Amino acid sequence: MLYLKRTDSDDPDFVAFVRLLDADLAIRDGEEHAFYAQYNKIDKIKYVVLAYEDGKALGCGAIKEYEPGTMEVKRMYVLPDSRGKGIASQVLAELEGWARELSYTRCILETGLKQPEAISLYKKNGYQLFPNYGQYAGVENSVCFEKMVN
Repeated sequence: MLYLKRTDSDDPDFVAFVRLLDADLAIRDGEEHAFYAQYNKIDKIKYVVLAYEDGKALGCGAIKEYEPGTMEVKRMYVLPDSRGKGIASQVLAELEGWARELSYTRCILETGLKQPEAISLYKKNGYQLFPNYGQYAGVENSVCFEKMVN
């Protein structure tokens, strides 16, 4: 049975997952990694969800305010040997629910074209493509999604 824990970016399991995620992204993004890394700092993220099964941490995700009414989904990761089991979808649903509880009506996110699994995850969970926002505007390797969660 999957257990979802709400925490923040100080949680050691989250910090460990972010290291694994960053290592994976460095390989996928190559020379572009430094550009993306500057926007993925985890200090002071108040809303983190961790997924556990039998006491073992399997994955994570986070949200942070982008603008009033909008949360940005950040730092989604599931251990490679735990993928394909719906864990990321459950983490994402928990994050969306938390956003609703906090009176946010929309979630947005950015992912890379070199992350087809992530693109598939977001489409499967009802996210729609929309124009690249903020620092991702005009970035060819970025793809942005949004979903109304109210």
